[in-house]
Amino acid sequence: MPTFSSQASSIILFGPPGAGKGTQAVKISQSTGKPQISTGDMLREAVNRGTDLGNEAKGYMESGQLVPDSIIIGLISERLKQPDASDGVLFDGFPRTIAQAEELSRIAKVSTVIMIQVPDEDIVKRIVGRRMDPETGDIFHVKFRPAPEEIVARLIQRKDDNEETVRSRLNAYHQQTKPLSEWYSGLSERSDLRIISVDGRGSIVQVSESIRRELEVS
Repeated sequence: MPTFSSQASSIILFGPPGAGKGTQAVKISQSTGKPQISTGDMLREAVNRGTDLGNEAKGYMESGQLVPDSIIIGLISERLKQPDASDGVLFDGFPRTIAQAEELSRIAKVSTVIMIQVPDEDIVKRIVGRRMDPETGDIFHVKFRPAPEEIVARLIQRKDDNEETVRSRLNAYHQQTKPLSEWYSGLSERSDLRIISVDGRGSIVQVSESIRRELEVS
C-alpha cells in the first residue's frame, strides 16, 4: 500500500535535453512551493554525507555502473519524509523508466505530469549553437544570444555540444520517454492524473507563462 499522505500531490517534469527544463523546474518550484528533486543531486549529496544509501551508491558510481532503482527510490523515500515535502514535490527528470514510475507510484502521489515539447531539429540548433566563456562560465548562442564582440574570440564549444552527441542523447530520450508517456497517459484515463503538454519553442517567459496557466486550472 502507498505510504504517502493523501493530501500531498507531486508534479513530474519531462523535457528533452536543451528544452529549458532546468530553468522551468526552478520557476515551477518557486510558483508552487514544491521543492525540486533531482536524483543526480540527491545521489551526490548522499555520497558526500556518507549515508548508508550514499555509500552503497558510491560503489556503483565509481565503477561506472548505473545506480540500481532500489537505491534511487530509497533516497526519494527519505527525501519525501522531510518537512518541506509535506505538500508534495517537483520531480525533475524522474522517473526515466516504467519500472521507476511503478516504484514511485507506491511512495508518492503524482497529480500532474508536465511535458515540454520541442522538435528535435530545434533542439539540435539550440545546443550546437551554444558557446561558453571559459573565464566566467557564461553561456551564449551564436544566433539566439550572441556574445559581446570583445569576448567572442575566447568562447569555446563544449565537447558534448556537437550534432552527433546531441542526436544520440535525443534518441535515448525518446526511447525512454515514449513508453513512460504512454504509461502515464494510460494511468490518467483511469485516475485523476493530469497530463500537461507545453510547446517549449517560445521564450523562457512564454513557456513559463504557459505552464503557470495550465497549473492554475488543474
